Amino acid sequence: MGRNSDLGIIMLSAKDILNCSDETLEKITVPEWGGDVYIRTLTGSERDGWELYYQDQLSKTNNVNVRAKLAGLTLCDETGKRLFSDGQLAQLGAKSGKALDRVYSAAIALNKISEDEIKALEKN
Repeated sequence: MGRNSDLGIIMLSAKDILNCSDETLEKITVPEWGGDVYIRTLTGSERDGWELYYQDQLSKTNNVNVRAKLAGLTLCDETGKRLFSDGQLAQLGAKSGKALDRVYSAAIALNKISEDEIKALEKN
């Protein structure tokens, strides 16, 4: 890690960036499930994949599991490890829509996915 002493700015190297922990966890309460859960920020690849999935689902007449897909990507244990595999998303999608919407909304906020971004995905 370098420092530009004139400006007090720390210059990061590729190694610094790749070795830093930049995941954020947030605990949320899901009364429908009887307790609290953790959600986490998406990786760049996961976010790209979810955006493509979202766009693909919008092009179908029966767009299913958009909430479950994002919930499945973000629900995690206290160490940040995903709780659900991709193979469990259909089962997760069968859970309460109210609970899934609660997790989905929190994941949207935590991952700073703006309403404008959602509208742009819908438009494309």
